[in-house]
This record gives sequence, structure tokens and C-alpha cells, in this order.
Amino acid sequence: MYDTIIIGGGPGGVAAGVYAARKHLKTMLIAEEIGGQSTVSEGIENWIGSAKISGADLAKAFATHLAAVKGEFLTLTVGERVVTLAKTDGGFVVATKSGATFSGKTVLIASGAGRRKLTIPGADVFENKGVTYCASCDGPLFSGMDVAVIGGGNAGFETALQLLAYAKSVTLLHRHTELKADPITVEKARAHPNMRILLHTEPTEVHGEQFVTGLSYLDKNTGETNELAVSGIFVEAGVIPNTSFAEGVVDFDPVKRIVTDPRSQRTSVEGIWAAGDCTDELYHQNNIAAGDGVKAIEDLYLWVKKH
Repeated sequence: MYDTIIIGGGPGGVAAGVYAARKHLKTMLIAEEIGGQSTVSEGIENWIGSAKISGADLAKAFATHLAAVKGEFLTLTVGERVVTLAKTDGGFVVATKSGATFSGKTVLIASGAGRRKLTIPGADVFENKGVTYCASCDGPLFSGMDVAVIGGGNAGFETALQLLAYAKSVTLLHRHTELKADPITVEKARAHPNMRILLHTEPTEVHGEQFVTGLSYLDKNTGETNELAVSGIFVEAGVIPNTSFAEGVVDFDPVKRIVTDPRSQRTSVEGIWAAGDCTDELYHQNNIAAGDGVKAIEDLYLWVKKH
């Protein structure tokens, strides 16, 4: 039986894994991949200690750090997805999609979140045919074309800035009247002559033949539906927490994020902690997730030594 099972390979899970190994906790870290959501980012400029780093390089740095502390106390199971979490008399049992099971005295859930899909008519039909969720993966395919970005948060504007390097034009649609992105990021985008921002708008339908040819959207100010001729639609509409395996075990908030005590990252169940984007943390950032993971292990370590 492990002292703790860490679920997730993003900044929260990796930070927790490093700290657990240094504290000589017998630890199993289970992750589909190492890196988290930022692996698709072309350039991350707010990771403390690095002025700019790509998502791929950050993931490599995470893997290198884990490899440096892996050994007698830390075991990695990468390429596996956790499907169930159950409480037992002696602790907890975690099962993965492949059928493997692991037992632990404690569990730290740092499973992050996944990208929210566009659910309007045509979005599923034209996914990977013009509708995409990864600018760094697919952006260069739209060089010299008119494209749209759905979402006015930091991710939406970072995607827009990336696309402006090679797209003919970028139109960003945001459902609210005020933008959520950092002002410095918004200013960079606004300064580009090929950038257009449409506030208080709602996409209603994706059009196309073999590939995307356009997008209909509702102007909430006028109530009119307008057409936008684009060849690519990049969706940055938020995230959904990866918490289904813990449903019925720990308390969730209304959008199924795990409720935690912000002082310790404890959940509603004794012996389970949670960190990062899968929690009801007010702010979701790489640095915050890493801090959550560290905080959780500090508290978890004391708990294990008392029990």
C-alpha cells in the first residue's frame, strides 16, 4: 500500500510528486501524460523563473524533475487514466482504464480539466475540418486565411496573438461585454491591424462543405444574427474539470469541481486532498496549481505521520 496516490501529471501533480518523494512518502503518481493543459501552448510567459517557455519544454522540465527524484519512494504510471476511486477500510483504491488497481492510505487528486467543446450546430461535423481546439497544433494550416477565435479569456487572446503571425485576419468573439484576459495581452492583440474583437456575441452555427466556410453569430446588443466568412474556428471556451471518477466520493461544487479547504487542500473526505484546476480554487493558473500541490503534500505528510 502506498502512503499516497497522486492523480494527475500537470503542475499540481508534478509539484506534489517532487515534494512527496523528498519527504520519503511511498508514492504512486498516475497520469495520462506529464505536462497538463499547457502542453499545447506555444509560449508561456508567466511561469515563475522563466521569461518564456513553450508548453512542450515545460512538460519536458516536469518529466526531468520527476525522473531526478524517482526511485525508492516515487513510482510513475504514465499513459493511464483513472476511472474509479473508492474508499476502503484501510484507505483507498484507485482503478485505471486498463484495469490496474492501486491502494493508498491517502489520495491527492490533481487531475486538472479538459477543454470545453463548442456545442452549436455544425461544430461536431466540422471538428478537425476547420473547427479546432489547439492553435499550436493546427494554426499553421490556416496561413493566409481568415479565422475566428471563440473566447475572451487569456487562452482566447493568446491563441489570437499566435494566429496573427500567419493568418490573414483574426476575429475574436466573446459572449460578455467585458473581457476577462489580462490587459497587457488584450493591448497586444488590439494593436494588430488584422485583429477584430466582437463583444457580447454568441456563435450559433458552423457552416461548411468539406471544410468550414463560415460562422453565424448572434449580436446580443441588436438581436440580429450575422455571418462571418472564415476558414478556421479556434475554440477557447473554458474547461471542464476531470473529476468524474470521484463523483459520489467527495463533495463537488455546481460545476463538478472538487470542494477544498484553501488552507490545506483537504476535501470533504478524510484522507483525500485535491489541487489545481480540478478544484473550486478561485484562480486557475500553472503557478497556483503547483502551489496547491505543495500545500496539499505538506498537510498530507503530517496526516500520514499521525496515522
